[in-house]
Amino acid sequence: NCAILKPSEVSKATEKLLAELIPKYLSQDCFAVLCGGAEETKLLLENRFDHIFYTGSQSVARCILQSAAVHLTPVTLELGGKSPCLIYGRLDMKSAAKRLVWAKFFNAGQSCVAPDYVLCPVETRDLLIPLIKEVLESFYGSDPQQSPDLGRIVTEKHWNYLTKLLESSEGKVVIGGDSIKETRYFAPTVVVDVAETDALMKEEIFGPILPILTIKSLDEGIAFINKKEKPLAVYVFSDEP
Repeated sequence: NCAILKPSEVSKATEKLLAELIPKYLSQDCFAVLCGGAEETKLLLENRFDHIFYTGSQSVARCILQSAAVHLTPVTLELGGKSPCLIYGRLDMKSAAKRLVWAKFFNAGQSCVAPDYVLCPVETRDLLIPLIKEVLESFYGSDPQQSPDLGRIVTEKHWNYLTKLLESSEGKVVIGGDSIKETRYFAPTVVVDVAETDALMKEEIFGPILPILTIKSLDEGIAFINKKEKPLAVYVFSDEP
């Protein structure tokens, strides 16, 4: 099997690294890397392929599907979404907080399968917040801006999106909230008192902002998730069967 890899032009350093490493370690008869933007992608899609796998936004996915339809090429799409984290019942809260913080703030929240928001009872939320603070400090220190382990937002455009999203929220910031445009730094941020209609709940966040919504029962949490669009992942911490 042969493959052509087209990395995102947005992540320039990663694109360059892949273009250097793949020819070095894999057969050039079987693998190739194409760098470039929309024009290069358009030209690439004019070719007939056996299969196309795409990870990214819905808008680009629609263009890919239109191009693939010309040759009836099968397509697999991995488009992200608002993946929920449901926490309910008696459990090891410190362990849950550690796993939640790692999954959410890895790569500054820029991961398609990152937990997008948390659903939990109010008493669980009140136990969870100080544990999140504790884990964040153990991961990134008392000043996350100086941590070599906390990534930056990939583009200024997305930094602006996250900033506007947080400013539009009617929730209360209890952790973080600060950011610096020049370096595209965005602090790990937790927001409570978030309503279902809040700005943070309308689209995938894809960044280091974690809204926490409260529920009164496990059934309420399940119903909340089920009425939304199907996410890529669902994270559950519970002792309930």
